[in-house]
Amino acid sequence: MHQPDSAGLDIRDLLFQSVGDRTFTVEVRAQSEGVLSGVASLREKGEDIGVTFLTSLPEGAPLHGGTVVAVFAGTPKQIALCEESLIGLVAKYSGVATAAARAAAAAGRIRVVCGAWKKMPGDSKQALRRAVTTGGLPTRLADQNFVYLDKNYVRMLGGIRPTLAAALELGQRVPVIQIRGETAAIAAEAVAATEAGADILMVDTGRIEDARAVSAAVRDRHMRERVRIAFSGGIRIEDLAGLQAEDVDIVDIGRAIIDAPLLDMTLDVVGPYDEPGAARAGRVQ
Repeated sequence: MHQPDSAGLDIRDLLFQSVGDRTFTVEVRAQSEGVLSGVASLREKGEDIGVTFLTSLPEGAPLHGGTVVAVFAGTPKQIALCEESLIGLVAKYSGVATAAARAAAAAGRIRVVCGAWKKMPGDSKQALRRAVTTGGLPTRLADQNFVYLDKNYVRMLGGIRPTLAAALELGQRVPVIQIRGETAAIAAEAVAATEAGADILMVDTGRIEDARAVSAAVRDRHMRERVRIAFSGGIRIEDLAGLQAEDVDIVDIGRAIIDAPLLDMTLDVVGPYDEPGAARAGRVQ
């Protein structure tokens, strides 16, 4: 990033003195296959800088190497500012959407969700949620209204049963409880939670043997039809194939989607906007 010099001047103002009043056409291009996300953020940030968008693809558009994502026009300084801030936005959210699409394609019979967007900083939270849904994944464990009772609720409320009792008093919300084998063996926690009215047992350990123990425990007591079993904890997209044979209903994938690599994008000046036919310089595909 170019910083203002000691006199408070932005060095770009000096560099672009000879062309500062000209306007150029710029293309944002994808360099690899994926799913486009972050279009609203791209346009909002660009318009804040002062550029004029000529075209842009819609949220969720499929991308291939060379696909033109957006075309805009701006002054040299505006374009330099866009290069620093626009590409990272759309590349990040498109990377997340692309990972979500991979997970959705591999989901099979399992409901695959990504709820990790809730833990991200506030200024990116909703854009990340949109990227996940653009890729085709739900962001919630259940479509119904639910209350998620994590390990800290269990610790503060005094155990599995009192925690679920408190949740059930709320009414009209599906109780989801995280079990980790902290208050008893995880199989015993599963039985206690099912007897106490849990609808979803979240096995949040990442250990498939724990999910198997939970399944066996509720099946042995003929309670499997009462609950859904969810599984999370460092699950990777490539793990979904093997999980198809396991007795789990829901898999929550977090880091592998939210921390997905940026989708490769470029921002290139393709010509002066003030030439005849400049609007066609973008060569939108």
